Amino acid sequence: MIICIFATVLQLIKKNNMNERTIISENIKRMREASKFTQEQVSQFLGIGRSAYANYETGDREIPLEAMEKLADLYGCEMYLLYEENVDVVKNMLTTAFRVDNLSANDMKQIADFKAIVKNYLKMDMLLIK
Repeated sequence: MIICIFATVLQLIKKNNMNERTIISENIKRMREASKFTQEQVSQFLGIGRSAYANYETGDREIPLEAMEKLADLYGCEMYLLYEENVDVVKNMLTTAFRVDNLSANDMKQIADFKAIVKNYLKMDMLLIK
């Protein structure tokens, strides 16, 4: 009986992780494509191989927290939006995506740093208003 319950709980946890991974993978792919970045560019920005990044986009591999933080900065969004299930919320966020061709990994880092500064400024501004 206990083994059966334990197995059921493990299956639910695995299913939840797979759903979460699928949501994140779809969102990072949408964000990359809306920004007109290649998988190669994003993987260089993250400091990983293209195939490893491709596995994040397909959901075959779980994306580390550090990489999620970097991607959120690159796309100018809060990290929780990578978990957003509502496609319309993600699409609305993408309307302001920064699109430029032929960016180097260093260019992308500078863009991510700038977007992080803007995000932090907006957070501080909201706190001061309250």
